[in-house]
Amino acid sequence: MTRVERRTNARVAASKGVAFSKSPVLAVNVPNWRSRLVLFVLFAAFAALGVRALWLQGMSTQFLQKQGKSRYERTLELPATRGKITDRHGAVLASSLPVKAVWAIPEDLLKNPAEKITALARLLEMPEADLRKKLDSDRTFVYLKRQVEMPVIAEIEKLKIDGLDTRKEYKRFYPQGEVMTHLVGFTNVEDVGQEGIELFHQKALMGVPGSRRVIKDRLGHIAEDLGMFREPHQGKDLTLSVDSKLQYIAFTSVKNAVEKFNAQAGGAVVLDVETGEVLAMANYPTYNPNDRKNLTGAQLRNRVITDTFEPGSTIKPVTVALGLETRRITPETVFDTNPGYIMVTGKRIRDTHNYGVRNVGGIIQKSSNIGVVKISQMIPAQEMWEMYTKLGYGQAPRFGFPGATAGRVRPWKSWKPIEYANMAFGHGLSVSLLQMARSYMIFARNGDIIPLSFLKVEEKPVGQQVISAKTAAQVRTMLESVVSPEGTASKAQVPGYRVGGKTGTAEKIVNGRYSRTDNIGYFVGIAPMSKPRFIIAVMIDNPRGALRTGGSVAAPTAADLAANALRAANVPPDSSITDIIIPAEPVEESVDGG
Repeated sequence: MTRVERRTNARVAASKGVAFSKSPVLAVNVPNWRSRLVLFVLFAAFAALGVRALWLQGMSTQFLQKQGKSRYERTLELPATRGKITDRHGAVLASSLPVKAVWAIPEDLLKNPAEKITALARLLEMPEADLRKKLDSDRTFVYLKRQVEMPVIAEIEKLKIDGLDTRKEYKRFYPQGEVMTHLVGFTNVEDVGQEGIELFHQKALMGVPGSRRVIKDRLGHIAEDLGMFREPHQGKDLTLSVDSKLQYIAFTSVKNAVEKFNAQAGGAVVLDVETGEVLAMANYPTYNPNDRKNLTGAQLRNRVITDTFEPGSTIKPVTVALGLETRRITPETVFDTNPGYIMVTGKRIRDTHNYGVRNVGGIIQKSSNIGVVKISQMIPAQEMWEMYTKLGYGQAPRFGFPGATAGRVRPWKSWKPIEYANMAFGHGLSVSLLQMARSYMIFARNGDIIPLSFLKVEEKPVGQQVISAKTAAQVRTMLESVVSPEGTASKAQVPGYRVGGKTGTAEKIVNGRYSRTDNIGYFVGIAPMSKPRFIIAVMIDNPRGALRTGGSVAAPTAADLAANALRAANVPPDSSITDIIIPAEPVEESVDGG
């Protein structure tokens, strides 16, 4: 073979390649099954990835989207504006002001310069040590302060602190402060009612909060707004029955009386005779609902509706009214109260003085325990119990107000003779001041009684007849005589107006026994008598001093309240000022039982 042919064959062989087995260096000693196994594993792996991709993209789309959104999407609550509370004339008693809650991501906020943290603590009005203690947390979210006012928020935002953010909320503001607080109540930091109207009408006032979706970055800042998810429904505005002017008059009268007579506490309520509306309800001591840092239990108590007491002599007109209604007595029926006491099953019941022989009107005027006991002995116990029940004594109140007490009236079958005698002049049962005031509706309204309302009434309610109009008129005459110079409530006279009412002085029960040093003085009255407009009830708790009876402490307080209330309501005078004769000291009433 020539050289040319050999070169040609070499090029052909080179072009066809050389098998690995031809070279000992390149020879592979791997069995064929292993290479096939590796190929199968690789194929299976790619197949599994394909199936997984198909599963993720097809079957698990919603789940993965949900998980992704949970990491960057947030649903922000949009608080509903709490409804306003106004008085019957539209004066605002409670409204919501926009404020913000300041919150932080502790890990990020602590990376800020120390001077920024110091400035933040100063603006939040808290020691820097307390602020850092709040930030010393493993949590990713912590509130630093709630209900921060907007001017302070503006100063905080100027600091440009990383890891700090704010949340919109509302803070309740009460323009009339301590004057109206026991009626209106207040809300907590979550804007939830805690007392008074704010609590009882929580559902109507709060509304329904809304929400919107946003995308937040790692620092909690909103990067994108995804739009409204649910619009908030604002709370309902409430119009109360209370009159701000009368409320201020009642509060001032009670406050002055508590301070003047060195009393433990006091309360007053003014009712509208025609509608049953509560026009004023005042308590003292009180508190400022806008600043409750040093709030105590004594300040918080709404004594007009939560405290019960033995009604004492204020219940005597009820006993007399039942006797008149059942025709067992007439206004001129005469009773002998000599010698100043009466024995009932071995127990002595006495009057402060020996009033001798008196007709029914004189018994009420002088507040004779003996005379009332003799009247009650003519009335079956069951009838008296039914009368108490109709007036609401011992019944669950339906005043539309939280914390209202039912008082206590035991079943008539368990009454012993001495217990019934005591109940006739106010011992052995308990009522609230508001219950007592409402029961006098039967005298002011010609014998019927209507429900009370803390909301403004648009239509006059229909009453439940308890006694006849004739009996009511007869008792009104007696109540007016109580306020005469010869009665126990001469200090309740109001210049220019005819008024009537009944005093009461009850000894408080201390350690299960009647105390000779602690008592409550009260007065329930009607004004004016020619055409009753208001029922006014006043309670002075534990006065300390020479003047302690209802006629000495509660009656003049009620007179001051009535005089100002009648003028504020533009009620025309129905009497001459010259008809007013007030003795230096009122006739002393019987303390035993009232």
